[in-house]
Amino acid sequence: MNSNVVPIKEKKVVKYKSCFDVIGPVMIGPSSSHTAGALAIGMVANKLFQGLPKKVVVEYYESFAETHKGHGTDFAIIAGVLGFAADDSKVPDAIKIAKSKGMNITFIEKAGDSPAGHPNTADIYLEDESRSIRTMGISVGGGLIEVKYIEIDGFSLNLQGPLPVIIAISEKTDLEFVLRRIFQKHDVEVNNFNRLEQNGKYLYAFSLDSLLPSDVQKELGSLSSIANLIIL
Repeated sequence: MNSNVVPIKEKKVVKYKSCFDVIGPVMIGPSSSHTAGALAIGMVANKLFQGLPKKVVVEYYESFAETHKGHGTDFAIIAGVLGFAADDSKVPDAIKIAKSKGMNITFIEKAGDSPAGHPNTADIYLEDESRSIRTMGISVGGGLIEVKYIEIDGFSLNLQGPLPVIIAISEKTDLEFVLRRIFQKHDVEVNNFNRLEQNGKYLYAFSLDSLLPSDVQKELGSLSSIANLIIL
């Protein structure tokens, strides 16, 4: 996979939102960075793909490339791709479960520096007969991650800062303002925003300051008829 990650200047944002972000999540071990964080990157791929892929390619950089086998990064990534929670007892068996579902899985150890500028970098590619996605994420500690790059539905998107991120793909040119009105009504702060256009479609990406309350998620769900909306 060729990298299109472009270094970008980050806005100052709070990466750790509670003491539990520092302590780490409830998880199947052994490492919050190499296991729980890796699972979270796999979960981003799961949400972007919105189904089970036939092919999975994972490229590791630096620390991930050196230690992924011993630290459980492999099964953690695949557990995320399958949609397993970090504390699910099936996490260690994720690779076996994925292969039983017909997934072809490849892990690649890349030489050289991470294109995302972080030692715990995983670049994940998912594919089936009709579609593909790619996402590059970094595990920053305590089970937290940042998503640096996404390819979906013909769009290539560089991101900055921690999750949550909302991605909406639509043919509606005014969807940005619909989403901003919802955020404003519920006092949701937007840290960063991206808008891309291609072949009559638009991708809107909002990096948010905090997790979305259930009522906001429900209101966003009402837009499913006009947009493919993904909450990362």
